[in-house]
Amino acid sequence: MQKQTNMEQVKDVAKMFLHMDVGKTKFSPIVVKHPFADSGITMVRTETGDYEMVNLLKEEELLKWRKYVKQCIESADRAFQLHMMITKPYAMVFLYHISEYLSDKDYANILSSSWVMTENPNLDPNFSRKKLLALFQRADPCMLMDENEYEKFKNLNDTVTIYRGVTSYNTKNVKALSWTIDEKVAEWFAHRYGEEGTVYKAQISKEYIYAYFDGRSEAEVIVDPKHLQNITQKHVADESMDVYQVMQMNM
Repeated sequence: MQKQTNMEQVKDVAKMFLHMDVGKTKFSPIVVKHPFADSGITMVRTETGDYEMVNLLKEEELLKWRKYVKQCIESADRAFQLHMMITKPYAMVFLYHISEYLSDKDYANILSSSWVMTENPNLDPNFSRKKLLALFQRADPCMLMDENEYEKFKNLNDTVTIYRGVTSYNTKNVKALSWTIDEKVAEWFAHRYGEEGTVYKAQISKEYIYAYFDGRSEAEVIVDPKHLQNITQKHVADESMDVYQVMQMNM
């Protein structure tokens, strides 16, 4: 990373993402897959200052939209502005491709925002667990978190008890980066979508915790899962079951 963000290089990457193909879905044109659009029906601003609706699955209108978004990219004066233009599924991969052009502060700000805004980044097919962890290991903790989060991060015990709630959707992803220090939060995750999931409990040394986020009131900690210790589980379907059952978790 650099002392100052190289905006021209960041903009070049954004323009490369802009020219990616628009991916169709079974709900197209209403829902599409693209770094700059979740819907194939969107708006562009005309030269007269009015707004015009376009369909991104029509070539002529796609070109008009790309021209408009390119102008928005070129007018940005901060990397975070470009980050906020990127759709959630592409946030982390966009950060990965611009990271070498970012200042330490911009990198940390965009990483924390990308992590919080992305739904279940632990299951992002573009990133292995090792690659995701590396993003946090290179970030400056005091820039990664806000003042209150950093204060709580510094005051964590040397050994921290953490929890993770899983459902059938992510039951094979126990050894993920994202855990919580609040057992009730883990139980909420285990119950969401009407499921009867499982809460896992573990201990980890503070030195292997890289961030604490509370922006969604989840008391989330980012950990190196290789160093989880004493992993146990509790099926939360049976409210009378208070005793955690020891479970051997192989890497």
